[in-house]
Amino acid sequence: MNTQDLIQSIKRISDANGISGFEDEVLHVIRAEGAGLGTFEEDRIRNLYLYRHENKAGRPIVQLNAHTDEVGFMVKAIRPDGMIEFITIGGWIPTNVPAHMVRILNKDGVYVPAVVASKPPHFMSEAEKKAPLEITNLVLDVGASSSEEVIKEYRIGIAAPVVPEVSCTFDEKHGLFIGKAFDCRIGCASTLATLKELQGMDLKVNLVGDFSSQEEVGTRGSIVSANTIKADLAIVFEGCPADDTVVPSYQAQTCLKKGPMLRHIDSRMITNPRFQRYALNLAQELGIPVQEAVRSAGATNGAPIHLAHDGIPAIVIGVPVRYAHTHYGISTLFDVEQAVRLAKEILLRMDSKTIRSF
Repeated sequence: MNTQDLIQSIKRISDANGISGFEDEVLHVIRAEGAGLGTFEEDRIRNLYLYRHENKAGRPIVQLNAHTDEVGFMVKAIRPDGMIEFITIGGWIPTNVPAHMVRILNKDGVYVPAVVASKPPHFMSEAEKKAPLEITNLVLDVGASSSEEVIKEYRIGIAAPVVPEVSCTFDEKHGLFIGKAFDCRIGCASTLATLKELQGMDLKVNLVGDFSSQEEVGTRGSIVSANTIKADLAIVFEGCPADDTVVPSYQAQTCLKKGPMLRHIDSRMITNPRFQRYALNLAQELGIPVQEAVRSAGATNGAPIHLAHDGIPAIVIGVPVRYAHTHYGISTLFDVEQAVRLAKEILLRMDSKTIRSF
């Protein structure tokens, strides 16, 4: 595995801007990162497909899915004083939003920096200080003093997408990434890394990289991609919320530096138990560290994919991400490498007989 290539790929894809429905910049980066691996095709909901050069007619199809969108915001209204009201795109907790920098895409395609602002404590009553924070208490401030200035000078309009202002960094000494949108740009990088690891190899299955849109607003892109690819099997890469800092140690199932997490269940999917057991057994046999999880909440693109056609056997290979759905996530190179290694080893052994056994 080319470690430096993987590190740079994660950084470039993480830094690309693209809330749900506005993933164009992310797709541009993925096309560059995947150059030479196969043929790209794109549909009208902004799903991007990468068909491996080595694919041959008549083989079972394996869908390698990851979503390209990130959580963010959208401009709702512009106040007379130049403050910008907004809504959330994807799941945010209001207390994680204020006092951060964001970027607003204006009508000229330029990202304008802004501050997520709230009423200063100097002007708040005691009741206001104690009240629960709501998104409606927050505004975006680009430094303007009127709505006319925002519209004419900054060229910002209603429905402009807004992304966190964050640049991905890598701490080589500790193997740590800090950046935005690891849910699921780390999954996108893992899909590309898996295809790179298998480049030139003659497999018994055809591989299609599926970089799907709008997962954060209801797994919408993968509903379309599942019907487009018509796969026989699916591996979903995801940046999964790490729990190692928020629950007792005996409950922790998604820890940094312990390998990828394979969930047995979440709110919308019971993982195919036969495919899940196959993956877990293979990991044990090869000494690949993995974690198992039982989740009562949350969901991934595995939800619509496993319900497509006659029920596509699917597993989710999740890379732990501390503080997902905030400006800053923390993930490790080790966990990404093990996720890619597991997917590679599964695909090297996969054939039609094994798929039928699931």
